[in-house]
Amino acid sequence: MKDWRNWIKNNWFYVIVIVVAICIPAFMPNRYTFQIVIMSCLMAVGALSFNLLLGFTGQASLAHGAFFGIGAYGASLLALKLGWSFWIALPVGAAIAALIGMVVGIPTLRTRGAYFAIATMCLGEIITLVAGNWMELTGGHNGLVGIPTPTPIRIPGFFTIDFNNQVAQYYLVLIFLLIVIFFMRRLVYSLKGLTFMAVRNNELLAEAIGINTFRTKLLSFVVSTFIVGLAGGIYASLIGSISPTVASIKITFDFLLFTLLGGMATIAGPVIGSFGLLVLMEYLQFLQEYQMIIFGVLLVAVIVYFPRGFMGAFMKIKSKMKKAGT
Repeated sequence: MKDWRNWIKNNWFYVIVIVVAICIPAFMPNRYTFQIVIMSCLMAVGALSFNLLLGFTGQASLAHGAFFGIGAYGASLLALKLGWSFWIALPVGAAIAALIGMVVGIPTLRTRGAYFAIATMCLGEIITLVAGNWMELTGGHNGLVGIPTPTPIRIPGFFTIDFNNQVAQYYLVLIFLLIVIFFMRRLVYSLKGLTFMAVRNNELLAEAIGINTFRTKLLSFVVSTFIVGLAGGIYASLIGSISPTVASIKITFDFLLFTLLGGMATIAGPVIGSFGLLVLMEYLQFLQEYQMIIFGVLLVAVIVYFPRGFMGAFMKIKSKMKKAGT
């Protein structure tokens, strides 16, 4: 009991955030606002996976939206064509995304700098074209419709959890988000996570001290694509229909924006960026034609004045306050 009290005392901020997150459904004014919150949680999962690759490993992939789409199409096709349960189709769809990520990563990760970004951008465009033209499999530009919601969880003799309502869908996405956050914290602060950051900071030096930089980058890429594939599979199941736009470069740009503005190489940053930017997008719908200009200016300002995003600025202010207090 004493250990639990000490843990809560040392992590009181995270405890408050989790409690607030659990209580959010009670304060939602309407279904539309609630849907924005659900999508924010889901996009935060994708942004965290992108941050693992860019923020902690230093590899700028421009195909993350494509892997999001692969996970969405993979899980959807397994559920629609083969009648698989959501709980089986979801990890298999994510595994397909990770397998394709490994196949793509083996040649492309041997390149450095802008060459890797260009190669992955080309892959993203290829995936979008395939999704739009392979009528027999993907439905072409009409996409897939009638994707079933997550399979109910039945506990014999007690109750059944049905995912046809927003509250259940919210808690499903929230649980996945918390699992990914916990996994990310365990990974990036482990010995393997330190090798990711060593590659990011100085790849040549990392090689000199015996780190296999290629395997390290490939592992990060595969793990990242698996997680974003999970996000894509959940997205497809909750929305009920998908089209080739689910694999577009715009999705990649959104992940990039959430990560950079929230705080690259931090755990909380992509989550903050996802919630903040999606809410801001809704309020700026009347300026839809100028949204990209607004976000571009905001992005430049953050990169110039707050290189580590909002989370970096918060940590800097917190450090100054702590020094002033001492």
